[in-house]
Amino acid sequence: MENIQLSIEKALGFISKEKLASYEPKVRACMETLEKGTGLGNDFLGWLHLPSSITQEHLNDLKATANVLRENCEVVVVAGIGGSYLGARAVIEALSNSLAWLSEKKAGQPVILFAGNNISEDYLYELTEYLKDKKFGVINISKSGTTTETALAFRLLKEQCEKQRGKEMARKVIVAITDAKKGAARITADKEGYKSFIIPDNVGGRFSVLTPVGLLPIAVAGFDIEQLINGARDMETVCANENIMENPAALYAAIRNELYQTGKKIEILVNFQPKLHYFMEWWKQLYGESEGKDHKGIYPSSVDFSTDLHSMGQWIQEGERSIYETVVSIESPEYELRVPTDEENLDGLNFLAGKRVDEINKMAELGTQLAHVDGGVPNMRISVPKLDEYYLGQLIYFFEKACGISGYILDINPFNQPGVEAYKKNMFALLNKPGYEEASKAIQARLTK
Repeated sequence: MENIQLSIEKALGFISKEKLASYEPKVRACMETLEKGTGLGNDFLGWLHLPSSITQEHLNDLKATANVLRENCEVVVVAGIGGSYLGARAVIEALSNSLAWLSEKKAGQPVILFAGNNISEDYLYELTEYLKDKKFGVINISKSGTTTETALAFRLLKEQCEKQRGKEMARKVIVAITDAKKGAARITADKEGYKSFIIPDNVGGRFSVLTPVGLLPIAVAGFDIEQLINGARDMETVCANENIMENPAALYAAIRNELYQTGKKIEILVNFQPKLHYFMEWWKQLYGESEGKDHKGIYPSSVDFSTDLHSMGQWIQEGERSIYETVVSIESPEYELRVPTDEENLDGLNFLAGKRVDEINKMAELGTQLAHVDGGVPNMRISVPKLDEYYLGQLIYFFEKACGISGYILDINPFNQPGVEAYKKNMFALLNKPGYEEASKAIQARLTK
């Protein structure tokens, strides 16, 4: 099997090879820190060798549970927020037929929906209305069981599922992915008798896609989680190479940090395949939550090309030169479609007649890359042979390993997220949650000034 490939030629015009080579001792030290577990956040390194440690027994258990949901549900709602849903959604959206939601679903192929990632009353109302005549199940993903967005959604879904399907069937089609021993979700799962899987203590949410958090929803959607793990496992081996030029994760981490030091404060992740939209969302959380602290960190952004060339293209081409791009390119599409000839040629496209649509897309990609480099935007390219489970597994592990290395190059803890709690404290105080009385008084004083 091939591997994904990182091309850096169009970034080297902006940084010297000598400067890049000077990163090798630092990168090696960061990799050693990860491997030995001697750095900040070392209690959250369970993802590092996760692919190679997953057993066949564990995968069989996940697949068996997925089959129970597939056989008994028309719809499965995945309740989770942040890393508890983005990884699963990224893979499911990338591998699904773009218009499958318009088709009549076959038995054993449930619709996968997501909840618990917002507090929109309209969304939750529309979701519960849609589910009223559906045989649905729920995968509740929460380590604590008290995260507001997810707990609120699950409370609504649990009640509705029990009313519509009865307590006995609800017990069969509600699955908990939570802490091994503690928390509201664990207590509920044990009390109700739900099938449950454990979120490992040493794997943070944004690194959890290769745990049951991501694997169970992906299996319920009908995709091959063994191939996903195989891809990640192979990339784990590739990314263990101590030679920075032969280790794509190490090389990517080094280049992005050098670009950052030269004033490139924003990384734009680019795709020319719209199925990767939610993969970009997963990537943004991975890097934003890992690196954005201590007043440091590259700002992670993303665009869907060529669509966003007609909205963001002008800014990228001629705006402030504080950006660089990383393009994720899918080499071989799933299908073949050629441009027909038209006698009148009113649209002037006969020069494309007979060409595959993907050839046109690839020329749009290359033309954009050249234009942006000419406009002062450094560019890296990640080539993915095809969009399938195996290569998505590779891509996931590549970005995870690079994130860990990159965070240590920045001299921050890439595995905590202290800033995430700030809004929660204010929200709880405003809602008069017990225990937040002093914070509530302080906020009310601020609001009445």
